[in-house]
Amino acid sequence: MMVFGAILLAIALVVAVVTMLLRRQLREKYAVLWLIIGAAVLVLGIFPQLLMWATVSLGFQLPANLLFTLAILLLLGVALHLSWEQSQAEEEIRRLAEEVAVLRESVERIEAAFDAVSADDSDPSDGPDR
Repeated sequence: MMVFGAILLAIALVVAVVTMLLRRQLREKYAVLWLIIGAAVLVLGIFPQLLMWATVSLGFQLPANLLFTLAILLLLGVALHLSWEQSQAEEEIRRLAEEVAVLRESVERIEAAFDAVSADDSDPSDGPDR
């Protein structure tokens, strides 16, 4: 029953990731990680003896301890990556805000110059004497 549950979980994860990709709710660079996790869960669900072998090889007492350790490491990696992504996004937002401010100032200068030229052209005192 546990093998069936692991296989079902892996299939559900892959379907969820593909659905989110198709709806453009998840970017490809993140989807790859989740698809790899889904494939790993599927392989461990089909061949549970691989988990036992890894548990003994890495010196863990129980397979659950290995899975929890891997899950914690994965979550730490995801948190670190998302922090880096957020820092990059904040820097890009700051740079774009500065660029918009410079462009707004340029537009205001051009509009002021245009208004001054328009005012000079419409001034009747500048016309020819009759």
